[in-house]
Amino acid sequence: MYSHLQGLRVVEGSSFVAAPSCGLYLAQLGAEVIRFDQIGGGPDFRRWPKAESGASFYWEGLNKGKKSIAIDLRRPEGRELALQLATAPGHGAGVFVTNYPAAGFLAHAKLVERRADQITARVMGWADGGNGVDYTINSAVGVPQMTGPADSDEPVNHVLPAWDLLTGSLAALSVLAALRRREQTGRGEEIRVPLSDVAISSLANLGQVGEVLVGGADRPRVGNDIFGAYGRDFVTSDGRRVMVAAISARQWADLLSVLGIGEEIARMEEREGVSFSKDEGVRFEHRETLNALIGEAIAQRSYADLKRAFDASAVCWGPYQSLHEAVTGDPRLVSANPLFSSIAHPSGHDYPAPGFAPTMSGAVRSPPRPAPKLGENTEQILAEVLSYPAHEIARLHDDGIVASAAP
Repeated sequence: MYSHLQGLRVVEGSSFVAAPSCGLYLAQLGAEVIRFDQIGGGPDFRRWPKAESGASFYWEGLNKGKKSIAIDLRRPEGRELALQLATAPGHGAGVFVTNYPAAGFLAHAKLVERRADQITARVMGWADGGNGVDYTINSAVGVPQMTGPADSDEPVNHVLPAWDLLTGSLAALSVLAALRRREQTGRGEEIRVPLSDVAISSLANLGQVGEVLVGGADRPRVGNDIFGAYGRDFVTSDGRRVMVAAISARQWADLLSVLGIGEEIARMEEREGVSFSKDEGVRFEHRETLNALIGEAIAQRSYADLKRAFDASAVCWGPYQSLHEAVTGDPRLVSANPLFSSIAHPSGHDYPAPGFAPTMSGAVRSPPRPAPKLGENTEQILAEVLSYPAHEIARLHDDGIVASAAP
């Protein structure tokens, strides 16, 4: 965790991935992030993966370093508390991150009635307000049709919620931009970040919209080959599968040198009238012949032998391994990575958790703080943020408007 955003208070009313990840990144940069949830937990409080106790590893992963207040949002007085929190006074306050509906009780217009310089970052499915999650957006923009074996017509969903994660990152970036504008002008604004717009703009930025509109056809599946460049999976003599990529000329040259197939490739270049070292696209066009040559050379070497040779060169490669193997067997990723620190989580388990992924060279990254228990900070938030006296906090508890963490 860093302290770059110290003095900033962000209120979060959210669930699932995109909006909570926005709040997570801001918290990891030092902001005070207060998350309000329904008493008993919102729709993501028990999401898989879960511990044997039923506690969600997912929830405690996305809410590290935040504060929690539990409110009965089904009742008018509870909703009033949420509105008060989102628009609480203070120079570093008035920032709200949410995926609640744009026209609901937390509409930006209603927040502005209470605080004129309010900043609201609203994650949405579709820009028109339609429902959408990462998987439905992904299917709508055609990515599953490009993914999977080249000889299959069945769509293949991606297990990584890429649009959620990109949306959360863009929402956090947009909050910082809106804060800078508010400091300069005194004006707030609503930021709407639809997953659909993030997805289609990302594909357009990668040239894929131009590709299909100008070319008039969808990109064909290429299996595990890297589209437009050279790279794919191969199997060593002892049955280990590795991914090899040769994007740059140096990577390509070192791959041929390590495998000892430079002369064969040179003869192929002369025969075909091409230069593989100058154009990665040409490597892709001739991938079937290249795959046969490179695959045969790799199949004659053991994994340990190839690893030593690849690591001593500029070859870009990586082993295929499970997440468990990656986490427990590759010290670069977790055990020897300063990004991670072992902490006690609300689930009752101690395991390594990451801080903010970028390394800020001008500051020290402090260890991550665990996610709060649901309602852990209810009294503190009511007293410090909303200045409620003790007797009023007690009444809210007695009336079931708020709740504290279970002992």
